[in-house]
Amino acid sequence: MTDTLADLPRAFAGKTVLVLGDVMLDRFIYGAVDRISPEAPVPVIAVEKETAMLGGAGNVARNVAALGAMAVLIGLVGQDDAGAALRSMIDAEPGLEADLVIDAGRRTTEKVRYISGSHQMLRVDREDRGPGDGAALLAAFKARLAAADVVVLSDYAKGVLTAQVVRGAIDAARAAGKPVIVDPKSRDLARYDGATLIKPNRKEAAEATGIIDNSDEASEEAGGAILAMAPGLEAALITRGGAGMTLAARGQAPVHLPATAVEVFDVSGAGDTVAATLALAVAAGASLTDAARLANLAGGLVVAKLGTDVVTAAELAARAGSVEGEPGEIKIADRDHARRIVEGWRARGLKVGFTNGCFDLLHPGHVSLLSQAKAACDRLIVGLNTDASVSKLKGPSRPVQKETARATVLASLSSVDLVVLFDEDTPLTLIEAFRPDVLVKGADYTVETVVGSDVVLGYGGKVVLAALKQGQSTTALIGRMNAES
Repeated sequence: MTDTLADLPRAFAGKTVLVLGDVMLDRFIYGAVDRISPEAPVPVIAVEKETAMLGGAGNVARNVAALGAMAVLIGLVGQDDAGAALRSMIDAEPGLEADLVIDAGRRTTEKVRYISGSHQMLRVDREDRGPGDGAALLAAFKARLAAADVVVLSDYAKGVLTAQVVRGAIDAARAAGKPVIVDPKSRDLARYDGATLIKPNRKEAAEATGIIDNSDEASEEAGGAILAMAPGLEAALITRGGAGMTLAARGQAPVHLPATAVEVFDVSGAGDTVAATLALAVAAGASLTDAARLANLAGGLVVAKLGTDVVTAAELAARAGSVEGEPGEIKIADRDHARRIVEGWRARGLKVGFTNGCFDLLHPGHVSLLSQAKAACDRLIVGLNTDASVSKLKGPSRPVQKETARATVLASLSSVDLVVLFDEDTPLTLIEAFRPDVLVKGADYTVETVVGSDVVLGYGGKVVLAALKQGQSTTALIGRMNAES
């Protein structure tokens, strides 16, 4: 068992997850769209790059490996180029092994996505959905079961997880004392009876229960209905997109988890990340509630990335550590993570603003400056001096509040979208990294004396000098407090 949520990812090393399901090849074709075809009213994509990676159950396995554990993948591929590509990717992936059943009579499932900016323009599927060789799949599954700590059934309705295979896998796993996490596709959720936890998304839960409302109350009702369908099921975790998640565990009060993404860039593969994290957290001894909380954070991290991406144990531990205190801390990011978020904003055509300061003892003058800064842009980044930086600038008695407290207070403001700490005397390196469209400082500066103004103006950006609120300063506040004491 672990003491905190942030400790859980460190306990993933040495765990083995057995993943059974629909393996597929995900291809992403990126390009720019700047005209409409003269042949038909459709956009023309000028292709710039192409990537390919493991998809479906393969992406669950890839996420397990990225989180520092061992993944064993059981699935079905055709005797074709896509199947050969999948096998080569698996061989090259550290922490991933596979026993793939080859069916020469069917195509390997392949999804091709065409993406411009952050927008998916088109998806092309190549697939055969008939049932696979269930006996061979179960034989491969059972041969690997003893060495596994937990099982994931990843159902994409491509023919691997037939009713017979699902039943055989769940019964074998439970007889061996292995927890089973299910990412379902069938409307008949009773077929997964006996699993530890089932993870339908909002649409799947609605199709299974007939409850289409996405409110907390309706999600509680849907979770209860799913548990009633499958008396041997321990819990249902309904993923609800921007509304977060709802966990219904037998004999416990429902738990609602708010969405944690700072910015949604691409939801491709997010469910696979959640399934992998759930499985590993359960394998590490976490309660279902803590497993769901950690999976919720992992999902929030991966949707801020482009394409079918993964989350590492280090990223997840850092995010868990930053949010176990205050909800607003989800807006606090290191430079690399912040850069990815800003790239997402830019891809969507949002105007990015930047301001900076010590923000020690937040007062109405600070609030006014931040409000004016946000009014000049769509998304506002605040560069915050670290404690060491503040002491160097203001003297050994400052700051009054430590950097964690100052960052948390800033992140709680609706005008602030992202807080990034910096240790240098000036925020120039942050300005050069983020290339804001708008740079904001108080009107006690001139445009020429604002640090980074030459950089921002040089690439066509704008410098805004915010009106000051008279009589408001941290130094004056501290002086008054000292005088009174």
